[in-house]
Amino acid sequence: MTQFPFSAVGFDLDGTLCDTFRDLGAAVNHALRIGGLDEVSIESSKDLIGGGAKVMLARAVEAQTGHLGGLPEPEFNALYKQMLGFYAENNAVHTVPYPGALEAMDELAARGARLAVVTNKFEAFATALLGQLGLSERFVTIIGGDSLGKGPDGKFRAKPLPDPVIEARARCGGGTFAFIGDSTYDVAAAKGAGVPVVVAAYGYCDRAPHELGGDAVIDSLHGLIPALEAL
Repeated sequence: MTQFPFSAVGFDLDGTLCDTFRDLGAAVNHALRIGGLDEVSIESSKDLIGGGAKVMLARAVEAQTGHLGGLPEPEFNALYKQMLGFYAENNAVHTVPYPGALEAMDELAARGARLAVVTNKFEAFATALLGQLGLSERFVTIIGGDSLGKGPDGKFRAKPLPDPVIEARARCGGGTFAFIGDSTYDVAAAKGAGVPVVVAAYGYCDRAPHELGGDAVIDSLHGLIPALEAL
């Protein structure tokens, strides 16, 4: 066996490590019902994912009202709070790791690679979800969209900024690092951090997978190790 080329590997969460859209869609619909708005189909809620829960809800509301945010800020924030509360209680009802996820993590660990999660989901939600799925102990660090606080612009230092990927690599001890994600947010963050990125074509890609600009594309996590070895 040749030496594995990466000392650490980071995973996006939603649409990359775990199939989460059903529980996220249910949380969006809970908020929409409270706001007197039409629910979205659970299947179509995949298209809303990317950028965190607040962006997801904003997209759903905006699609019905025709303008950004869709509601006065106090009303929207009240619905967002309801969404978060519902999701906190129901975030692992239907969510499961993708096929090949456990095997890929086992193989990476066997090759001495440290593992990290970098998601735009709030850290508390990501940690709770991974804990319920029995996965949290596999990771050196779990970095959420709020983990690094806010920048000078008042926005969280989250993907597509490179900051959380850079921080994940540092927490994993530095060295060679690769990232796996399914969106423009993931690719931009990895590229900004100067690390290679594998695109998860099976996920919730916001553009055609081969158009995202990744260094490799995989159709399932069964192909992750060979893809990383080929980088």
